[in-house]
Amino acid sequence: MESLLFNSVIESGNITAMAFMASTLCSLAIGIYIAFMANIKGGTSRSLSITLALLPAVVQLVIMLVNGNVGAGVAVAGTFSLVRFRSQPGSGQDITNIFLAMAVGLATGMGYIGVALVFAVIITLANLALKVMNFGGHGCDVKTVKITVPESLDFEGIFDDIFSRYTSNAGLMEVKTTGMGSLYKLTYNVTMRPQASTKGMIDEMRQRNGNLEISCTRPVAVVPEGL
Repeated sequence: MESLLFNSVIESGNITAMAFMASTLCSLAIGIYIAFMANIKGGTSRSLSITLALLPAVVQLVIMLVNGNVGAGVAVAGTFSLVRFRSQPGSGQDITNIFLAMAVGLATGMGYIGVALVFAVIITLANLALKVMNFGGHGCDVKTVKITVPESLDFEGIFDDIFSRYTSNAGLMEVKTTGMGSLYKLTYNVTMRPQASTKGMIDEMRQRNGNLEISCTRPVAVVPEGL
């Protein structure tokens, strides 16, 4: 049993058709399992689910092609360094799932199918258990709120009472002008109270900013200009 789990299907570094097909099918199966588990208690986008399902097989092929060739390894590393992701920033859970899929691909690419399967099951079940226990969260939901106000409005502290009702913590991170200086855009990082209504908070803010634009998104780090 131990030899079945921890031995590689690739013998002496020689990749056979049988070993390639077994590794690829297992990579796809484990990838689909990771995507399924990622959608429990939280969910992911359709695009990310497909990525998680296919990523282990893609990484597996890269590892098999390198197969100890230092020159090929350097070339592959250089190729991957050119890749730039220009989509919205992902959450910590998204990053964890992507790294898990890559680790599975590394294992299957080296022929360690049993190791990849056991590792994927352990990590996904641990992740699900931590979600169920609400580990480290205590029901908190951190968001970035951007509020547009007219230049005639004195915005200092105008939303404090609203934040006190809907959030446990709120901090003004950035103030900038927009609309040729006729508007201000305020950026707050807030921690929502458990069961607090985002819609209710925004509706109250709309009554004070003249029904101008308000957005509530995932936390966004404010990067100073020039960096």
